[in-house]
Amino acid sequence: LLSALCLGDCQLHTSCGIQKCTTDFVSFTSHLNAALEDFDLEFCKALRAYSVCTYRNSKVCRGNLVYHSAVLGIGDLMSQRNCTKDGPTSSTNPEMTHDPCNYSGHTEVREHRGGGKTPPPTYLFCGLFGDPHLRTFKDHFQTCKVEGAWPLIDNNYLSVQVTNVPVVPGSSATATKKVTVIFKSYQDCTDQKVYQAMTDDLPAAFVDGTTSGGDGNSRSLHIVEKVSGKYIEMHARYIGTTVYIRQLGHYLTLAIRMPQELVMAYGESQDLQLCVNGCPSSERIDHSGHLPLPVMGKLLPWGGAAHPLSGYTLETATTKCHEKMLVKDIYFYSCVFDLLTTGDANFTAAAHSALQDVEALHPSKEHWHIFPRSGGGAVGRDRKFFFSLGFLFLIFVAYL
Repeated sequence: LLSALCLGDCQLHTSCGIQKCTTDFVSFTSHLNAALEDFDLEFCKALRAYSVCTYRNSKVCRGNLVYHSAVLGIGDLMSQRNCTKDGPTSSTNPEMTHDPCNYSGHTEVREHRGGGKTPPPTYLFCGLFGDPHLRTFKDHFQTCKVEGAWPLIDNNYLSVQVTNVPVVPGSSATATKKVTVIFKSYQDCTDQKVYQAMTDDLPAAFVDGTTSGGDGNSRSLHIVEKVSGKYIEMHARYIGTTVYIRQLGHYLTLAIRMPQELVMAYGESQDLQLCVNGCPSSERIDHSGHLPLPVMGKLLPWGGAAHPLSGYTLETATTKCHEKMLVKDIYFYSCVFDLLTTGDANFTAAAHSALQDVEALHPSKEHWHIFPRSGGGAVGRDRKFFFSLGFLFLIFVAYL
């Protein structure tokens, strides 16, 4: 709203500096992302700088309607964000405001030194949940076996490893029982910090008992407990990275947001990363990443009766998942698959929470929902038709 105030009217009031104030505000906030934990802090700093600038121009801009609109807009935004009137402000000199432990400020410094405008950093998302289902940094969706310990991420800044165990006797279906996260030491921002979670042990501290890394005042790395023993967040401001870990039922889910340039900072020996390259083909269960359309009218071998392993029918599993998820995207069908495989209703909450984490951390709203694809790579011709029948049949054959 405020960035659109001075599109033309300010040109008529050359002595009024409101256009420069607005331009600076846009510059201060253009790189910010609302999904990052320090958004409010940085946005309030920019608002206070904007307010100071308008105050300095109050006399020369007295008759300028755009100026008065900006002043009102600043007041409204400060109230909405609970910004205090007194406090630090953004500076027009990037060298003065550079914080080596704030990743969002790195781009500003590069712009200043290079004399040019660089685009804001690109963020990527990876998630793991359920039986287990993997969404890679490339937005590829896979269902895998991956029993035992596997690396999700292993780059120069962060390592994440998960351990998966079988969930149903006689089946190769697995789910995550243990997560290990290693934040590698980085300049003066943090020493190496290790976090470990297991089923029924989701601590709100690193293994050394601390809840933050580096200088506690800078909060360059810290843990936030959202729900005791059930949901924690880790915010690594120095590398622009956020990690969510939840326990739902007997198993853990994971969601990660990280800058692309840091995701790709790894060597040849670190190429086995599920978030980067997906699961090895020998571990895949989802028919080469596609959800094939079934032959019309073809039913699963048990003809709609309860599956012996789960107690759910296709109809009851669909109804159960539809209670939480209205959009029949890949998260919905993963929920149905998990119920038919395990009979554990907690997997419904896991799929729903996984989608909520996508909405909180994924940078592109248009990519939040992934829909199953036909064998030819095209989106299903009729999403309302329950084409996961064929998908589930293929996967159950692989599992059993």
